[in-house]
Amino acid sequence: MADGYLTTHVLDTARGVPGEGIKIELFRLNGDVREKLAETVTNSDGRTDSPILPTESFAIGAYELLFHAGDYLRRHGQAGDEPLFLDVVPIRFGMAEADAHYHVPLLLSAYGYSTYRGS
Repeated sequence: MADGYLTTHVLDTARGVPGEGIKIELFRLNGDVREKLAETVTNSDGRTDSPILPTESFAIGAYELLFHAGDYLRRHGQAGDEPLFLDVVPIRFGMAEADAHYHVPLLLSAYGYSTYRGS
């Protein structure tokens, strides 16, 4: 059995604050098939209240996180003109270590984003 798990969080780099209230969806990818595993919303610290993929559901493979950033950007007056430059931000990544903690954060502004494998 794997002991790995996945966490995430969002930082608003334009305002220098956590990204609160952002919907996040997690999918497992298998070729052209996308299986939705989880949906959650970030808390006041820009994090999820628990791992978005806990140990009991963890499996090595390819995944996608969808960050629904557009509503957040609109709420905070950062959206700009419609259609938004960034609305739903996808991050596709692989998890190959069965016993690892994977942390995939989103650093967000209205016109750019970045991610990394955190700890």
